[in-house]
Amino acid sequence: MATTALITGGTSGIGRAVAGKLAELGVHVVVVGRNVKRGETTIADIRAAGRLADFIASDLQDASSARQVARKATELGNGQVDILINNAGIYPFGPTHEMDEGQFDKVYSLNVKVPYFLVAELAPQMAKRGKGAIVNLSTMVADYGASGMSLYGSSKAAINLLTKVWAAEYGPSGVRVNAVSPGPTRTEGTDAMGEGLERLAAEAPAGRPATADEIAEAIVFLATDRASFIHGAKLAVDGGRTAV
Repeated sequence: MATTALITGGTSGIGRAVAGKLAELGVHVVVVGRNVKRGETTIADIRAAGRLADFIASDLQDASSARQVARKATELGNGQVDILINNAGIYPFGPTHEMDEGQFDKVYSLNVKVPYFLVAELAPQMAKRGKGAIVNLSTMVADYGASGMSLYGSSKAAINLLTKVWAAEYGPSGVRVNAVSPGPTRTEGTDAMGEGLERLAAEAPAGRPATADEIAEAIVFLATDRASFIHGAKLAVDGGRTAV
């Protein structure tokens, strides 16, 4: 039976790159996204290469939707999900005093609540089988104060701590939980930033934005047995920004 991976936000950008790379390794990928057309295109491309892929349409806005996605993915995976990639997220920028309660709730619902309840649903099942891998997507701005990043940065700081907590809770049962912390990355979602992305990237030693493939390589590494002795780590893939 093929290994099954659930990838949230898997129909574009980093998530889609991860789905493609895992599928190339023979993993059955289950991608989650809001846009049905984009989702169908993603799995069609993967299947065209002779790989296994399925799509679940969901906006992943609360605990209920997270549980529904987890259960559907488990069904598609013939009773199990072996890898969970918590990739879906939103990143509004702006001063704290310009953020309203609706924006706050939306960011924390998708960036924190959904991963929390996906893990709550899937990690115990992985633990029962004695093996599993969870990779959470963080961000470099969870590690330092950056103007305009109050919601995004703080939500991912929560993910950084949850990564350690989940490693402590489920690691002894064979479930590895780690995080990848990207820097500025060129994707469909960040195209709207224009030159702002280049300016942000210029602050790091690498001096340029990452590609989605570069971030995906780190995620796939942590999701597979190549990282068999890595638990509770946060891998910075930020061009060196948080190292200087």
